[in-house]
Amino acid sequence: MANLVYKRVSTDQQSTARQNLVLDEAGIEDPVVFEEDPGTSSRLHPLQRPKFRALLDYARPGDTVHISEMFRLVRGTGHILDVLDVLHRDQVALRIHDGAFSAMDLTARHPRTGELLSTVKFMVQTLAAAGELQRDLQRELTYDGLRAAEAKGSKGGRRPAVPADKTADVRTAYLEGRSIAALARDHCVSRGAVRTAVADLLPDHAATEEDSPAPELPVTLDMPGKVADFLRAAELDDVERAALDQGVSVRRGQGYTLRVSAVPAVHLGLLARCQPLDGGHDVPVVPAQRKARREYENRVSALTPAGP
Repeated sequence: MANLVYKRVSTDQQSTARQNLVLDEAGIEDPVVFEEDPGTSSRLHPLQRPKFRALLDYARPGDTVHISEMFRLVRGTGHILDVLDVLHRDQVALRIHDGAFSAMDLTARHPRTGELLSTVKFMVQTLAAAGELQRDLQRELTYDGLRAAEAKGSKGGRRPAVPADKTADVRTAYLEGRSIAALARDHCVSRGAVRTAVADLLPDHAATEEDSPAPELPVTLDMPGKVADFLRAAELDDVERAALDQGVSVRRGQGYTLRVSAVPAVHLGLLARCQPLDGGHDVPVVPAQRKARREYENRVSALTPAGP
C-alpha cells in the first residue's frame, strides 16, 4: 500500500515550503510525490490537472493520498465530491493533514448502498462553503483596509516606476544636474525607478555615487500566526505570496508564528494587507487578531528608517 503525496501552488512565485513542513511533520513513510507545475490554478478541476491524473493512474486499491490542506487539491464543493467519487471507485483513501478537514474520514461510505455517508457529505458541503465565504469576506476586508490605508497616505505593495509620460522630464532634469534622490522625491518613486529611467545616461562609476544606496537586504521577522492565517486567504502580489509560502512555522504553545524573510518593503506591504484586523466598516473586532496585527506592526515599524 503506497503513500501518494500531492502538492500544488497557484503561481510560479510561490513555493511548497509550508506544504513540506506539514507533510514532514506527519511522518509519511516512503512517500511517492506528485507535484504540479508551478502556477497550476485551483480553478482547474483536479481531475484535469496533469500530476493529479498521473497520481490516479499510479494509484492501486488500498493506497492513500496525502495532502497538506484541502484547498491544495480542490476549490469548491463540486470539485471535492467529484474527487471523492473517483477515490471511492478506485478504493483509494484520502488523508488531509491540516485545516478543518484533517479530523474527518472523507471516504466513509454506507455499508449497503456504497454511497457517501450523508453526514460526511453534509460536513464537506458545509465546510467547503464556509471556506469560500471566509475567503470572500477576507478579500473584501483586505480591499477595505487598503482603501483606509491609502486615505491616510499609506500604500502597500511595490513602489511605482516612473510613469511613461514623465520619463522624458526625469531624463532632462537628470542631465541638468538634478540628483537621483531629488528626482525620486519629486515623483514619489524609488531611487531604483529613477535609475532605470536614466540607465543609459549614468556614468560607469554610478554604482559608487552617494545616490546609489546598497540594495535592501531581506530581514527576518516573526509574524503572529493569526496574521499569517489572515494573509494566506487575502489577495497578495506574487512577491508577498512567495514570502509567506517560504516562511517557516515555529510552534508557540497552542499557536505558532511564521518566520518570514523579506525586504522591508514587502513587510510593509503585508502589514498594509492585514489592516482589516483592526476592525472598522461595521466589522467586529476580534481582540486576539487585533493584538496579533499590532505585534507585527511593532516589528515592522522597527525596520522603517526615520524620515529626513
